[in-house]
Amino acid sequence: MANKYMAALTVPSRDRIALYAVNFFMADMEAGIGPFLGVLLQGRGWSTGAIGAVITLGAIVGMLTVTPAGALVDGTTRKRACAIVAGLGAVAAAAVILTSQQFWIIAGAQAVMCISGAIMAPAMIGITLGLVGQARFTRQNGRNQAYNHAGNMVGAAFAGLLGWHFGYAAVFWLAAGFGVATIVAVLAIRAGRINHHLARGEARAPDQARVKPMRVLVTSRPLLAVAAAVTLFHLGNAAMLPLYGLAVVATNANPFTTVASTVVIAQAVMVPASLAATRLAGARGYWPPILIAFAVLPARALVASYVISSWGVIPVQVLDGVGAGILSVAVPGLVARILDGTGHINVGQGAIMAAQGLGGALSPVLGGFAAQTFGFSAAFAMLGGLSVGSLIIWLGCASMLRTGDAVGPASSSHVAFENDNENRFRR
Repeated sequence: MANKYMAALTVPSRDRIALYAVNFFMADMEAGIGPFLGVLLQGRGWSTGAIGAVITLGAIVGMLTVTPAGALVDGTTRKRACAIVAGLGAVAAAAVILTSQQFWIIAGAQAVMCISGAIMAPAMIGITLGLVGQARFTRQNGRNQAYNHAGNMVGAAFAGLLGWHFGYAAVFWLAAGFGVATIVAVLAIRAGRINHHLARGEARAPDQARVKPMRVLVTSRPLLAVAAAVTLFHLGNAAMLPLYGLAVVATNANPFTTVASTVVIAQAVMVPASLAATRLAGARGYWPPILIAFAVLPARALVASYVISSWGVIPVQVLDGVGAGILSVAVPGLVARILDGTGHINVGQGAIMAAQGLGGALSPVLGGFAAQTFGFSAAFAMLGGLSVGSLIIWLGCASMLRTGDAVGPASSSHVAFENDNENRFRR
């Protein structure tokens, strides 16, 4: 039975290439002018506290949206449309940020951008699961993330170059161009190839009762442990990149090349990190790679607090790339494994993204006001101290999480369900 389960779904090369293209191009489409938001507003005379507040307000809205977005992805058969609408919303929000000067308008646009990300992420996870099945999800998602990081790297490099020569408007038009390419790539994925039962992890016998979404979220102890750990990780991590960019720019460095270099370096490292995490998760499970990611962040904060210079971007963002690259693969894979068979994988993905969003929402405002009051070095040290909590949770819950990591769907009903769908698609 185990061997039959591992057969999984066979994905035609057209759909696989389209998945890679979507992940590559959507990276810059989603980001838009986002990575440059801090230095854009700083150039308009905004304080670090106000910049952090705008980012936080938008992130809170995104955090509240992401779990319902996961439920939407679980329930809809129009997952491609979800991805397209989300991407267009991100591009439109970037245009508003570029042209407006008003606090609440910019905060609203930032909220739209976060909502778009909240929809896009579970939509792509659902589409991937629906195409490849549970057994091949980690491998496929690892490759998806590698292409996504590569797209971020290429987009940031071009954005920095174009912004340096032509200003922030060029950054937006680049994102819009990537948006058109994303839409074309999404439409290239054939809707009929997406198995919407597998996309939500529904693998149950016909007489089995369907598990309620909220019961899934509140009764799974491994899921709650993951949520707590990633919340603390992002509480320490989210503000570090924008704050470090501001700190280096404050030394009279070029804002475009500085911000672009922070993104490019991190994303360049995330590509091999995500692929390495895929291999490690396949061989050892998800717990070890996530432990490595959690351990890297305090070290990154320590380096950032002592080295604020143009060359300091390299070690700070290399460490960022290691941690973020691993988590982009290992966390969705672990959540999919924990919730497989419940029919609510994307609700769970949304809940974990909401936990990440909670940490990400609080991080900029805490970091911004800490930098404004005590200076950048103290802010980095504070953020690193907060992130140690994720490491403590992960080590404390090791036995439970390793057990949950090793448990996969092995019931005969699951095997029959996935293989029946493989036969249906072949016909």
